[in-house]
Amino acid sequence: MQPDAPSASAVPGVNVAPGITVAMSVYNAEPFVAAAIESVLDQTRTDFEFLILDDGSRDRSLAIITDYAARDPRIRVIARENRGLVASLNELLAQARAPLVARMDADDICLPDRFAHQAAFFARHPDVGVLGTWTEDIDEHGAPYPVDAPDHPLDHAGFLAAVEAGAPLLCHPAVMFRRDLVRSVGGYHPAFRHCEDLDLWLRLASVTTIANLPERLLRYRHYSQQVSSRHATEQQVNAAIARLAHAERMAGRADPTAALPALPPIDDLDALFGRAGIARTVRARVAPALLYSRAALGGDGFAILARYIREGGRCEGLWRTAARLATFGYPARALHLALLLATCPAGGAHITAATAMAG
Repeated sequence: MQPDAPSASAVPGVNVAPGITVAMSVYNAEPFVAAAIESVLDQTRTDFEFLILDDGSRDRSLAIITDYAARDPRIRVIARENRGLVASLNELLAQARAPLVARMDADDICLPDRFAHQAAFFARHPDVGVLGTWTEDIDEHGAPYPVDAPDHPLDHAGFLAAVEAGAPLLCHPAVMFRRDLVRSVGGYHPAFRHCEDLDLWLRLASVTTIANLPERLLRYRHYSQQVSSRHATEQQVNAAIARLAHAERMAGRADPTAALPALPPIDDLDALFGRAGIARTVRARVAPALLYSRAALGGDGFAILARYIREGGRCEGLWRTAARLATFGYPARALHLALLLATCPAGGAHITAATAMAG
């Protein structure tokens, strides 16, 4: 049930500068957006403004948002044509009035104490610029969703170790950060579409401390139409390039991606980074991450996998991927992969991202 409209005097932060800006971009989120909004409005920490940007939704998302805005004066609605998530996030960042910005996605659910616990941590730790939380994973119906991945690292040392290991760093919609700090590094980089958050955390890692609360303060939703499912290949490729750009910065070299409006094709990466082996490294990092993605294997991801094998990639276990392709309804690709695997040396060659980089 939607809340009754509170009076301005009953809502802390309406007539004074808010302590927190909640930044949420919405695109065709009709099944979930009401629950997401309600979870924000139900926070125990109430001195926030709630910026909701509708990025040209074609469903009833905007109608739902405006209905809530009419009931709660903390909500500010921005409605315009579709420009994509990165443009929306940067617009929300530019509009934010509070010193702390809490990210939120339109398909997730905040636990009631999320903002209170994160803001309190910031007050105790002025050196921390970005703070995430652990999450509870759910499916599209709100039921538990099994995830075989470690929890996010708690401190900055753990964050840096996770960067090196290629492990999860932060859950974007669970993050709160210092507004001026993120503005100072230029906000979200438009070239890193579908992994704009990873690129931002890696750029921020050299100028601030990053941490996670060991509390499950966000219910993170998994479903077939979310970005990580629909754009799995592009997300994995761009994430691999973001990590390589980070390595360039850490080595004291110029970041060749810094001024790019879009990233080039994989085969152009050697020229972009000024040395051989970069494209091969990206394929070696990306291919193993695509083996269970129907969208990736049915799309551009298959070409990356095939090239990875021809370049000496690990063949062990890929016969199961060939069978999976047949199950997914891609018999020609299953046959193509089987023919490639038949040419692998006995036991399968093995190339890792590290050995590719060294080569």
